[in-house]
Amino acid sequence: MHRLLRICLIALPALALIAALPGKAYARLALIRDAEIEHTLRDYATPLLKAASLDPQAVYIHIVNDQRINAFVAGGQRIFIFTGLIDKAQTADQLIGVLAHEIGHIEGGHLVRNLDARNRLSAEQMLTFLLGAAAAIGGGGQAGAAIVAGGQSMSARNYLSFSRAQESTADQAAATLLERAGISGRGYLDFLDILGDQEMLLAEQQDPYARTHPISSDRIERLRQRVEKAPHYDTPTDPARQQALERMQAKLRAFINRPEKTFSQYPEEDDSFPARYARAIAYFRIPELEKAITILDGLIGEKPRDPYLWELKGQFYYENGAIEKSIPPYRQAVALMPEEPLLLLGLGQSLLAAPTPENVGEARAVLEKVTRLDPFLPATWRLLGEAYARQGEEAMAQFASAEYALLTGHRRRALDLARRAALGLPKGSPAWLRSQDIINYAQKDKDK
Repeated sequence: MHRLLRICLIALPALALIAALPGKAYARLALIRDAEIEHTLRDYATPLLKAASLDPQAVYIHIVNDQRINAFVAGGQRIFIFTGLIDKAQTADQLIGVLAHEIGHIEGGHLVRNLDARNRLSAEQMLTFLLGAAAAIGGGGQAGAAIVAGGQSMSARNYLSFSRAQESTADQAAATLLERAGISGRGYLDFLDILGDQEMLLAEQQDPYARTHPISSDRIERLRQRVEKAPHYDTPTDPARQQALERMQAKLRAFINRPEKTFSQYPEEDDSFPARYARAIAYFRIPELEKAITILDGLIGEKPRDPYLWELKGQFYYENGAIEKSIPPYRQAVALMPEEPLLLLGLGQSLLAAPTPENVGEARAVLEKVTRLDPFLPATWRLLGEAYARQGEEAMAQFASAEYALLTGHRRRALDLARRAALGLPKGSPAWLRSQDIINYAQKDKDK
């Protein structure tokens, strides 16, 4: 994979197919993991989730690397946001309105109610089909076909699309949640107005959002009548949220687009924070490290307690082979946000790349902390396996490698590694018990 695809400070390319969650279905989605973007989306969603009496810690938001405009819910309380939706949003309130709508689907239990045929599927089969259908609709036809192969006969559109009645219900729920959170519904209404003409296009020309969330003039008008009467309708977009959106957009564009396009979109005369942020990333990708670091140091001078700027500086050095220089910025990022697994992962990766026994020991401790905070990051287990191997702990290395194989969809290999690990681990230890779980899980899949 091209190094330009790296965005989340882990050894795997962030815009590649990252198995951020367990199961074969997730291994087929191109999920972006980035601490800053995930934090911003959680910040947007948290007041809405609280307004819906949902636990913000129990609802997961995933970023799908697809430049089309789309968002959907699947697997219970998981919201998937496409990079195209983030990129095309004109205001933070538009993106927040879409999140409110998707949360409305969760609150209304629409995934459970939609289509009686789903009741005949196991939870894993249903999730596999949902994600496969999303990949197919979102443009990843071959990946989607690979997931849904196996005999399911219902179309992707039937599985992902809600009825017009459910869409209208979710709209009303979104309006209620926005009112409770003190956020104007104008942004969401503007978003639907923008997409309202999509239904006039042929299906293959429509954005996926218009196909999976049927938009009609009646639906928009019903929402308009509700939103325009709300007490916060004229409340302007919160400046901090808008700035966060512009930073997200600058970061995504600079990593996804060619550097020359970034320089055109964010010219030198634009001295705004997002523009300098984007240009720093573009220079890093050329690569012109000195220019990238100079711009980034200027941003850090303005916001010295911003962990994501320190994280990016660590990445700039690491990706250019300056391993020792990458460690202090990563340490600073972690000091500012010590419980963020992706920042810890970046530090652990750099420590492991620096060839000293002390660094390997510290890397091990850091990576073990990551597994406690977020056990579904495959790169953590791959790096941890390397750390264990360097310290001569073969059974632990096999255990970590089994976790990595399981998360990346290689269940037969996970089964073999877990069996070997169990032979060398103390019986009853946490790693031994987890190895037994992997064996049982992988064996069931092998026997199907």
